[in-house]
Amino acid sequence: MRIARSAADRRGGFMCPCPQAILFDAVGTLLFPHPPVAEVYFRAGQRFGSRRTRDQIELRFRRALKRHAAGSNAQGPWRNNATSEADERRCWAAIVAEVFDDVADTGPLFEQLWQHFAQPEHWRLFDDAAEACERLANSGFRLAIASNFDSRLRRVCRGFELLADWPLFISSEIGVRKPSPEFFRCVAAALGLPGNRLLLVGDDVENDYRAARRAGWQALLIDRTSTTGAEQDDRLHDLRDLPQWVDSRC
Repeated sequence: MRIARSAADRRGGFMCPCPQAILFDAVGTLLFPHPPVAEVYFRAGQRFGSRRTRDQIELRFRRALKRHAAGSNAQGPWRNNATSEADERRCWAAIVAEVFDDVADTGPLFEQLWQHFAQPEHWRLFDDAAEACERLANSGFRLAIASNFDSRLRRVCRGFELLADWPLFISSEIGVRKPSPEFFRCVAAALGLPGNRLLLVGDDVENDYRAARRAGWQALLIDRTSTTGAEQDDRLHDLRDLPQWVDSRC
């Protein structure tokens, strides 16, 4: 896999400066739920009388999450990328209700799921993420998280020694979600750095890679499944290649 750029950045005719801070998306980039979401939802749903299968739950969850994240519900939470702690709870409650249409009252089921994913023991670090971040931290880079999560992420990160002291930029606390330009402006202002000195690494083509580029940041797509959506030079299949990618600019 080719990592380094050509001598001149083909989009601007000049080399990007060495990033001074590297920010990571959280879920799908650094962390993944364990057991998987569909398995957790299936087990919880059974306790509340749902007869949906794992496959049905996974499909319904993906559809509900995609619809809400795309902002197709113009009157609901996440409209126009605005958010808050209350909006996050409302949106996830709506997703749970859509997944479990055969449960009369999904309130208690939602609360159980909400608390489940607040526990660090139900999350794992990707192996390549742990190694890459340790190497970058030892090289003196400022590392942080920029995530469309909510305040539960603080508790989750405290459960991992590697992440426990990282600055966290969380959409529900900032008030807007990625891909809003305001999210990136707020993060840059808090760090006191221009966008071209910030690198965002994430797994979402639109919310992480393209949005960061539009905001004037450097961006990398972590693409462990070899999908498309970013230029070859801006796509890694393994985060263990990230320190080399950064070194090529510094």
